[in-house]
Amino acid sequence: MADWLDADQVLERLGIRPQTLYAYVSRGRIEAAAHPHDPRRSLYRASDVAALAQKKARGRRAADVAAQAIAWGEPVLPSAITTIAGGRLWYRGQDAVHLAERLSFEEAARLLRGGHGAALLAVQRPIPPLAPDARARLFLTLAARAGREPPARGRAPLALAMEAADLLEAVVDAATGQTGEGPAHARFAAAWGLNAAGADLVRRTLVLLADHELNASTFATRVAASTGASLSAACLAGLSALSGPLHGGMAARVEAFVEEAERRDPGHAVSARLARGASMPGFDHPLYPDGDPRAAALLAAFEAPHLLAALRTTTEDATGLAPNIDFALVSLARTLKLPPDAPFILFATARSAGWTAHAIEQLQTGRLIRPRARYVGEAPAGYSPSSSS
Repeated sequence: MADWLDADQVLERLGIRPQTLYAYVSRGRIEAAAHPHDPRRSLYRASDVAALAQKKARGRRAADVAAQAIAWGEPVLPSAITTIAGGRLWYRGQDAVHLAERLSFEEAARLLRGGHGAALLAVQRPIPPLAPDARARLFLTLAARAGREPPARGRAPLALAMEAADLLEAVVDAATGQTGEGPAHARFAAAWGLNAAGADLVRRTLVLLADHELNASTFATRVAASTGASLSAACLAGLSALSGPLHGGMAARVEAFVEEAERRDPGHAVSARLARGASMPGFDHPLYPDGDPRAAALLAAFEAPHLLAALRTTTEDATGLAPNIDFALVSLARTLKLPPDAPFILFATARSAGWTAHAIEQLQTGRLIRPRARYVGEAPAGYSPSSSS
């Protein structure tokens, strides 16, 4: 076990707290394994610890800065839409948590677009496509629109804002499986059989999730938009990125964690994960060291089932990690007895507001997003930097 260290050794070498060590493990930066002689303890790969220590000690060259900016790093694109500062989420300079107290999803989307664009009253919107589930309807709806809409490059921002509002109507239709009128939260409530209180929780959720700065799906959206693609095509790129298990699909991992707690109890579920060095899905967020304010706001708005409340308390006590929005979404879905895919559907619907706003902003720059790769493969035959001119 020469390549493994115990927790005390890791804490000393990195100068960190146990909570930070758990965070490194959950983010995949330090590999952990159960101790061969004591399953209640974990060991941590020494090479991962050494790499982190070296990174903290060395000077940051330009290439290192650029590479690290891609993963939770420094800002890489200018934007006036959303920022995360002081442990809070801000839409156009306004606290998103406070906005969730009073705005509808449509009002939040319009704010993100800079106050522009309202959906025109369509004579008749098409019926959502036939599909086995809401996720498939979302993909089919965006793909169909992307296949027929013209490029967005060169179009007036106001026209794009109005198109974005119409696109969000189509997204809500696809998410609920039916065309309808009125605010999105009321249409979800009608589709899912919710009362007024449940509808208001959906409204809060949609506003809190409407945007989150330059996350993976938003970056994918902006890359597509930078080519001049239509708003629907750009949002389809965002939806594709969101569908991955490390982004919008994270709710499935939280559900697995909850099911572990159901089979035994929260204490056993948490201790078993700690023993094998596994992460705590639904807890911790790299951008919110003091806790995800979106999760705190949403969880404070309803009383979660006993199992979820106990799992939250147990995890917080054992690791010091606070719940994030994925845990809050799963808690909401179980409280309201929503369909199994509801966390993803709410996430995708809400984030469509941010995607369209970012696509319009990117289009206005007129610039193509085209990073360079830092090549680390085999050197090209017969080439050396010194021989180039």
